[in-house]
Amino acid sequence: MSGVAAAFLYSSNNSRATVYDRLKHMIPKLALRGQAGVGVAAFMHNEGIRYARALQSSCDSVRIEPDQQDPNFRPHVAIAHIRSRGCGTSDGGELPPIHHNASTTRHLAISLDGALVNARELRGELLAHGYRLGGNTDAELLLKWIERTCETDYWRHGLPANYENVFRDIDDRIDGAISALFLDGEGTLVAYRNRCGLRPLETMQTDDGFLLFASENCAFAGLEGKTQQILPGHIKYVDRKMGCCVDRSVSNGRYKAKLCAYESLYLGNPNTSIEGQSHFETRYNIGAALGGLVAKRLQGESGSVLTVVSSMPHTGGPYADGLFASLAEYGMLAQRREVVATQFSQRTLLGIANQRKSRIALKYCVSGTSLAKTTIIIADEALIRGDTSQAVTKMLLAAGAKAVHWAIGSPPIVAPNYYGMGIDTLDELAFWQIWKRLPPEQRAQSLRFHKMGSQVRKTIESNIAASINAATITYLPFPLLVSLLPGSQDGFDLSPFTFEMPTPAGQERANRSLLDLVADLRYSESSLLEVRS
Repeated sequence: MSGVAAAFLYSSNNSRATVYDRLKHMIPKLALRGQAGVGVAAFMHNEGIRYARALQSSCDSVRIEPDQQDPNFRPHVAIAHIRSRGCGTSDGGELPPIHHNASTTRHLAISLDGALVNARELRGELLAHGYRLGGNTDAELLLKWIERTCETDYWRHGLPANYENVFRDIDDRIDGAISALFLDGEGTLVAYRNRCGLRPLETMQTDDGFLLFASENCAFAGLEGKTQQILPGHIKYVDRKMGCCVDRSVSNGRYKAKLCAYESLYLGNPNTSIEGQSHFETRYNIGAALGGLVAKRLQGESGSVLTVVSSMPHTGGPYADGLFASLAEYGMLAQRREVVATQFSQRTLLGIANQRKSRIALKYCVSGTSLAKTTIIIADEALIRGDTSQAVTKMLLAAGAKAVHWAIGSPPIVAPNYYGMGIDTLDELAFWQIWKRLPPEQRAQSLRFHKMGSQVRKTIESNIAASINAATITYLPFPLLVSLLPGSQDGFDLSPFTFEMPTPAGQERANRSLLDLVADLRYSESSLLEVRS
């Protein structure tokens, strides 16, 4: 869960703006993708690559501080990595701001969004060939593979690297979700999106002579030019000398690309659009659909008690807005105001359990006036582990709320995510924590996941509600979600709700975890598939 951005300055550019100016424009708009730091690698002819950090000056602005202060360094191209805490590493440790190969004279750098499912196998192969890895990040691993292929096939023969072939080899080897920006020591920029396409990558040719890249098209807001999505299994290669940009397919086309559903529901900026529909619109419409379900469940229960509709910051606002408007249409009186505030912006989704719980306790607090004798409806995009929901519910009840109801803008999360979201095991998911307590018949029925019956879903809702001390939980039914996402169902990876992984290695890993978890029911892999069909 990270963001990437890049700016390339054409030699014919007459603009007074610099590539740093363009990065400073884009980075704040990608802040939801990572709040743990921003690293920059920049290249200038005759000077090579230098590194910098982007520091937040305010909500909408950053400043870039180079490692080497040199007023004459005006780079022609720069890439940035907007990183999350512990992304791309198995131990949750801190990462370098942007990955580069400090051990060689080639000065390669990469910024990466996403994750490799087969990282262990790739790392083992590199080690077997004598390559040394200093850390445990997917960015380092991918960069080392690029370096190895360039060295083996080109550099040792005195040839310039053919990046189309290099990335074709990479695309064929990796299993996972990768969007990356690669910068070599001669100023060549390569933007790469692997064949599964889970992580987005956008580009803009500006009217004033810049070529820009970013994880989301909201980063280009306020700039004039032509935008385009980089297709899955493609690279855009920007020549270091002439600045000409070439688009090439590096995929053998075996896989149908699908965008990760978390992009629309949670990860992306509300102003980012897919198929002409903004994430804000999608989330608002989901909230409105939830409002009808919540109204039917709560109508007549509130009596004279004030009902307040609130959201989970910083992504739940559109859901709460749509839910509130829908409640009014159903004749249910409520007040729309925020009762949950945050002490800092960093997301608490990633990281090991104890660190996450500590950050959750520090992050959230009650906002506004007294909540005595109020009924609170909290709109949230997903309920994954339940620890944040439990902490917030406890906090609101302690502040005097009579009851806390949760309206969730997605179906139950039933599957891990190996593609950059930091959800690696089944045991950590609230669904499976409750599943273990169900009687055998209901456990079997719930293994149909998005196809489970409404009565089983209601049982799961009531059990999860009890586990977090909430009065009720209302999930969005799967058919409703599909109808509200932009475009067609085929365009999204819905594996969090279906257990149908978007890549082979991901499916194999998830199936092993599922078989281990349901071992007491004595299911085989074939019988599990039969139950889920």
